[in-house]
Amino acid sequence: MRLCACLGAPLHIVEPCGFPWDDKRLKRVAMDYAAQVRLQRHRAWEEFRASAGRLVLFSTRAETPYTAFAYRPGDILLFGRESAGVPEHVHEAAHARVTIPLHPATRSLNVALAAAMGLGEALRQQSGEP
Repeated sequence: MRLCACLGAPLHIVEPCGFPWDDKRLKRVAMDYAAQVRLQRHRAWEEFRASAGRLVLFSTRAETPYTAFAYRPGDILLFGRESAGVPEHVHEAAHARVTIPLHPATRSLNVALAAAMGLGEALRQQSGEP
């Protein structure tokens, strides 16, 4: 939430999400940024998919480095759970798949850091426009 609020990007939460969705915990996590983010909550993948544009999935299974991909206005940057990624049907629905190259002795980044890197690159390519 903080990343999207600070950089002016909309945030989509697709349920079931990997964290409890209650006001007390959300407020603590959002740290005063919840009111500043353009948040859209989707009750299910199908609801989200019906309203989404081009899906760019960040995945450890992808081959294209995220910096070599040409982002377009309206792209949805999609990140899965840190522990399990995204389900196979979500992987198949993506229009493009990109990866953040990691040192061979490591497995993955946390989702907030990966999102910051991906959004930063997409914004850089779009001259800072979300």
